[in-house]
Amino acid sequence: MSKPRYHESVPAINVEEFRKVVMSRRSVRRFDDTPIPDAVLQDCLDMALLAPNSSNLQPWEFHVVKTPAVKEALAHACLGQNAAKTAQELVVAVARLETWQEHCDMMLENWPEETIPKVVQSYYGRLAKIYYNQGPMNILGVGKRVLSKVTGFSRPVPRGPFTHADMKVWAAKTVALATENFMLAMRAHGFDTCPMEGFDAHRVHKLLDLPSDAFIVMVIGCGKRAADGVYHARIRFARERFIKTH
Repeated sequence: MSKPRYHESVPAINVEEFRKVVMSRRSVRRFDDTPIPDAVLQDCLDMALLAPNSSNLQPWEFHVVKTPAVKEALAHACLGQNAAKTAQELVVAVARLETWQEHCDMMLENWPEETIPKVVQSYYGRLAKIYYNQGPMNILGVGKRVLSKVTGFSRPVPRGPFTHADMKVWAAKTVALATENFMLAMRAHGFDTCPMEGFDAHRVHKLLDLPSDAFIVMVIGCGKRAADGVYHARIRFARERFIKTH
């Protein structure tokens, strides 16, 4: 007799309430002095960590900057933007490029069933450690690229990651998914955010004493929007420009 497949119940969702969260999320450039309760901040971070991610390897970190002097220095490194200077909380979303190896082992250590399926053991114990490994001086990545081109003539195959740059794209995609969870969660709690790409990455990296494999995806200012916090009405181009049917 085959083992029953895993199943979990799905709660009913009010799509109009979710629509309000999405529609009211704006990049707020100026915040008022309303503090964000720590329970709210932690809840939003927990929801960020529930974001989908490649192979469940979770190559993310969220650095919450609380120390006043460090917060001031971070706002300065964000080019003095109002969204940074007036934020009640500053959260730095960081991608890690080397934690995947440890996380492969952790997936096997934390598997929720007593018996780990052979396909899972094979993937995290062997295949993933080849797939994401580029080797010294990218030797393994070059070999995988050649193999994928040859094999790809006869069947579909993964086309990467083959380089350090490919790994940065891989990690950044995952972190971006998590930051959207975080920002929507903030909005659902009645607070606002501003994701910032305008910052001195070298200074922020040094300020937070990040490891060499870390790179900063964005800095997120958080708080309650000020009366003049949204600078203009939302601008979106015609949906036909972006949505294609094949």
